[in-house]
Amino acid sequence: MTVSSPTPWRRAATADLRRRLTDLAAGRLEAGAALLRRYGRRVQGNGRTLVLGGVRSGKSRHAEELMAGHRHVLYLATGLPPSADDPEWASRIAAHRARRPPYWRTVETADLTGALREARAPVLIDCLGTWVSRVLDEVGAWQQEDGWQQRVDERLQAFVDTWQATTVPAVAVTNEVGSGVVPGTVSGRIFRDVLGSLNTAVAANSDTVRLVVAGRMLDLR
Repeated sequence: MTVSSPTPWRRAATADLRRRLTDLAAGRLEAGAALLRRYGRRVQGNGRTLVLGGVRSGKSRHAEELMAGHRHVLYLATGLPPSADDPEWASRIAAHRARRPPYWRTVETADLTGALREARAPVLIDCLGTWVSRVLDEVGAWQQEDGWQQRVDERLQAFVDTWQATTVPAVAVTNEVGSGVVPGTVSGRIFRDVLGSLNTAVAANSDTVRLVVAGRMLDLR
């Protein structure tokens, strides 16, 4: 019995089928890898994570993704409440609110240390930069009032101690201020120096530290 060799069209059809199966397998592997990359970044256990980044870097969105595995999340918003006098700021806040799941609980507060100390659910803080700005205003830093340095040091140390002692999963977002030029005003330099010092202290007491640049995440710890 003679077995004839496959015709050219059968060979082409077989090759095309193999190619499609290979592409399908590769696609599934890539999808699986993407899921691992995404879900592997979520905060596990009682970890503390600091997420740094510049303006519009994607740091807040990344922090929200880290908390995606927790249903009950306490979102501590440290910025000033929206007002009709600043529609651009109100628009930013509205965009952040729209991204958050409706079952997360949002607390707008300047008492960040107290809110974190009392937290019983996973916490997302956004952000340390706006909180530092409010602290500096409250302690008289902009006017260089007597004793403002000691007062700000006490406020920041109380937060770092609470961050170190927290027993719930926690993610804090902050501005990376060490990569730009030296600010041209005294208030700008005060803000940069104080926030830079706070970032360093919080990072030293975090389990994970990440830097977000142009939407890309870099593991620093």
